[in-house]
This record gives sequence, C-alpha cells and structure tokens, in this order.
Amino acid sequence: MRCPSCGFPESKVVDSRPSDDGATIRRRRECLDCKHRFTTYERLGDSPLLVTKSDGSSETYDRNKLLRSVTLACAKRPISPDQITGLIDDIESELRAAPRNEITSKNLGTKVLERLESLDDVAYVRFASVYKDFKNIEEFAAALEELR
Repeated sequence: MRCPSCGFPESKVVDSRPSDDGATIRRRRECLDCKHRFTTYERLGDSPLLVTKSDGSSETYDRNKLLRSVTLACAKRPISPDQITGLIDDIESELRAAPRNEITSKNLGTKVLERLESLDDVAYVRFASVYKDFKNIEEFAAALEELR
C-alpha cells in the first residue's frame, strides 16, 4: 500500500480489526520509509452496484461521490465524520442485501434523505435542495414545512 505522506510503495500492518459488523476490515499501517501511520479499509469485492440516472443512463456506484455529497450537506454541522461514514455504510449494507445490484439515483437520494432527516434538519434541507432540484422558493418552503 503506497504511503499517502511520502509515496513509498511498502508499508506494514500494525493493527487489524473487523469493522461494519464484519463487512470491512480496518487496518492501521506504517510506512517502512517515513514511519507515517495511516488507515486502510478492505471490503469484499463483489458484483458492482449500478446506479440508473434520471436520463436513463447507468454508472457504477461510487462511494466517494456519495461521501462528497453527504459531507457537503453536513458541512459546519455537529455531525462527525464517523456518523457520515456510518450513514453511507448503512445504505451500502441495505443495497448489497437487496436481490438486485441496481438502484435508481432517485431511490439512492431518498435513502440518504431518510437518514439525514433523523440526523440533522439543516443537512437534510441542504441535500434535498440539490437532490430534489427545487425550481422556486415555494418548493423550498414546502420542503421546510414538511420538517415541522
């Protein structure tokens, strides 16, 4: 594993433990060159999840893309990175347990909104404003009214 600090291609595993109810292995590594410690996660490489977009095209599910959008919605809110990771892990577990390996972007967004609603109202509205693509202030106000 390449060191994120110096780029050296070799590291050693210092600690290894299961994570996400055994679905992931968390490894602490140490660079053999600069001694920098970093964390990696190992996940089962099963069939890829496909996301069908509103225009009918499909793309492979990208965890980092979802992580970025949820992190943006949660910016400057009292939500820890672990809570965000847990939210995404929960969604992924649900998707992998489903009989199909395909989901629409609309359903994926709905799953995020369901979890954000119980986590933080502001993050929920931020995510909804992009996901639901409000056309005017009335649609935005209606979404706020639903939270009451």
